[in-house]
Amino acid sequence: MSDRVSPESASPYASSERSSKRRKLESSCDRTPGYSSPDELGDRSNYTPRPQPPSLRSHGETPDSEDRTYSNSDGQTSALDKLHPAFYREEQARPGSPSASLSRNTSLLPSAPNSPPLTPPSLGTHVAYKQKLILRGHKKGVSSVKFSPNGKWIASCSADCMIKVWDATTGKLASTLEGHLAGISTIAWSPDSSTIASGSDDKSIRLWDIRTAKPYPAALIGHHNYIYSIAFSPKGNMLVSGSYDEAVFLWDVRSGRIMRKLPAHSDPVGGVDFIRDGSLVASCAGDGLIRIWDTATGQCLRTLVHEDNAPVTSVSFSPNGKFVLAWTLDSCVRLWNYIDGRCVKTYQGHKNRRYSISGAFGTYGPNAFVVSGSEDGSILIWDVKSKTLLQKTNAHEGVVLGIDTHPTEQMIVSCGLDTTIRLWRNEQTTS
Repeated sequence: MSDRVSPESASPYASSERSSKRRKLESSCDRTPGYSSPDELGDRSNYTPRPQPPSLRSHGETPDSEDRTYSNSDGQTSALDKLHPAFYREEQARPGSPSASLSRNTSLLPSAPNSPPLTPPSLGTHVAYKQKLILRGHKKGVSSVKFSPNGKWIASCSADCMIKVWDATTGKLASTLEGHLAGISTIAWSPDSSTIASGSDDKSIRLWDIRTAKPYPAALIGHHNYIYSIAFSPKGNMLVSGSYDEAVFLWDVRSGRIMRKLPAHSDPVGGVDFIRDGSLVASCAGDGLIRIWDTATGQCLRTLVHEDNAPVTSVSFSPNGKFVLAWTLDSCVRLWNYIDGRCVKTYQGHKNRRYSISGAFGTYGPNAFVVSGSEDGSILIWDVKSKTLLQKTNAHEGVVLGIDTHPTEQMIVSCGLDTTIRLWRNEQTTS
């Protein structure tokens, strides 16, 4: 949509209808509420949680401590340590990697054993991202921006119905893709960096050949309302989409046909993502739920919901596939261990009450960070493990809607309602 306002406030369904639909959905999936300690929630004096239907309340459960597990007593590397891409490449090449244990059966989603408390990392490295380029060309707010997997290109989409492809090194405009009849909210690169998928308010998904700057002949048609989020599978043979129509669709990219229709949520779907091996899909929505789906069977394996039940606007798997990162309209970014259904980290400091904001994982030295935009025009970077705010920068004149990190270099790209795209580079990598 033109300004990426969260769909929650504009839902066409009455509250009683949403509650009825939500209860129906709840019965079809293993719901695991996640609770957080008072320390994790921080200062919530300005936040009034939405009333929750009885089906989403859970009684008699003890809140979990967010920093309870993830460091082994024998000194082995924890799952949070393995967020760094170096571990991702190692595990991907090794038989029996953790992703292989994510079977298509809920019985293989056990609770994680208790471990000693996590020791915060030594912050021997720092970040100091400085603005290097401002890319101009869009006529309206820019809703999403993505680096290509090969790192050579930046793609952006806007409420002006256009997609633009930029050189990631020079910032030069390479091509403009036109064909949608309404604003574009989401884009995704294929794994080989040859194709861009785009989802629009015209209810269609289009695939674009980057070499010719032309769309493939047939659009992907099936959703009945605005399309908010799309993502390619790691092999590029599937596409997942989430829409205002509350559904999640799995598409066969080659044939352009719908493989599965998932009646996923009771409110518009704000975000979707594939896990690194393509076996799972995560979705989130204004109903406050995050759901984990089996791509082969369409079965819902897990439902995550925070006690505040704030609308969830964006979701992303961690690089190692062990966690899910979610943005919510209570000005929080939460990291979930979805296997045992616990919120393990909450990152705060940004403003997010109205717009669908997204972000990304990144690395600095041996450590990992989370980066997010904010409605006050700033970009914030937190250390994943310690939650330390590493950097806060005034970035845009207005809401920062989208951020992505370069696949190999210390670069960040951001976009916002001010119609600009800004390229940032880390100028301080060691202490």
